[in-house]
Amino acid sequence: MTAEAESRSETANDAASTEPWGRVDDDGTVSVREAAGWRVVGQYPDGSTEEALAYFERKYADLASEVTLLEVRHRRGGASASDLRSAAKTVAGKLDGAAAVGDLASLEARVAALVDALAAASETEAAAAREAVEEAVRERTAVVEAAETLAARDPRTVQWKQASAEMTALFDQWQSQQQNGPRLPKATAQQLWKRFRDARASVDKHRREFYAELDEAHKAVRDRKTRLVERAEALAPRGEEGIPAYRDLLDEWKGAGRAGKKADDALWARFKAAGDALYSARGEREAADAEASREKIEAKRALLVEAGAVADERDIAKARQLLTGIQRRWDEIGRVFPRDAERALDDDLRKIEQALRGREEVDWKRNNPETKARANDMTRQLTDAIAKLEADVATAEASGDKKALARATEALEARRAWLSALGL
Repeated sequence: MTAEAESRSETANDAASTEPWGRVDDDGTVSVREAAGWRVVGQYPDGSTEEALAYFERKYADLASEVTLLEVRHRRGGASASDLRSAAKTVAGKLDGAAAVGDLASLEARVAALVDALAAASETEAAAAREAVEEAVRERTAVVEAAETLAARDPRTVQWKQASAEMTALFDQWQSQQQNGPRLPKATAQQLWKRFRDARASVDKHRREFYAELDEAHKAVRDRKTRLVERAEALAPRGEEGIPAYRDLLDEWKGAGRAGKKADDALWARFKAAGDALYSARGEREAADAEASREKIEAKRALLVEAGAVADERDIAKARQLLTGIQRRWDEIGRVFPRDAERALDDDLRKIEQALRGREEVDWKRNNPETKARANDMTRQLTDAIAKLEADVATAEASGDKKALARATEALEARRAWLSALGL
């Protein structure tokens, strides 16, 4: 409250302590006392003086309640200062020439003080509102720019599930800011919305085009794989013989591309079932072959036991004769199944064959005429050399020449070792 208002209020209070605020004339005219004198506020001809004053005093009480309510709202805060200021001006208008009996000057002083206080608050509030609007524009612009960045990406590199979620999140931010944020200037709001709408429309267009192309590609792959499935299922009558052709189809399947998870899973189930039928036929055949091979396997195992005598036979010719007979009977038994069992049996027989072949090679080298001739020639040379070296040793011993004796002895031992290596 200003000093002037306080002075007016004190003056009015002093006057109020000595004079009433209202009076009623004999004709029912009611007046209110003001600083400038008495002012007529109305008539109440059909009642008593007390009733006339009470009627206009109630009007004053209503005005006083409005003033008090404004003061309370101002003290508590939360209400807009500009709204309160507008309301205060409205109440001030009601007080000007009000048809009421009471201390109107005091109410006017209180309202004037409230208007002054709200004026400064309104300026602060307006500045905060402008700042809030500027911040809202920045936030809204950031949303728009994020949407435009998303729209500018190459559609071929976009993960559309993620991109759609990002655009939905941006739209939710836009709506939240629009609903909960300050109102933006109309031109700014329209410009930002147009940019956001265009970016969103561009993303939607690219997404639709991408999925349209993907659907077309999936349809082509789906048709290709359907034909592969039909060809694989057509191999069923061939049984095991159809497996090579099925493997070729499997290579084509791997290079056919993707037809969408649901379609791929369904088509693969059919394609695999067709292959399982072919491999099942082979499995049944192998099981039958294995059952039929039991006696053959036992027969070959018995031959392996018999072939153990080949290594014990010292006469190589007889050992070869024994092994040849075993090999002939081995071939007569024929192939056995499964392959692993046949391979293991063949490996065991091959070890026996290799051992005998090694003995034969050693014997051939030993009894080869050319080898013998070379050995005999070498033997004669060594024998002659040994005889001469023995004579040299005797001469060196007789002469006492230790160096000559050492040389002759060393050479003699070397020749004797060579002769021993020849097996003589």
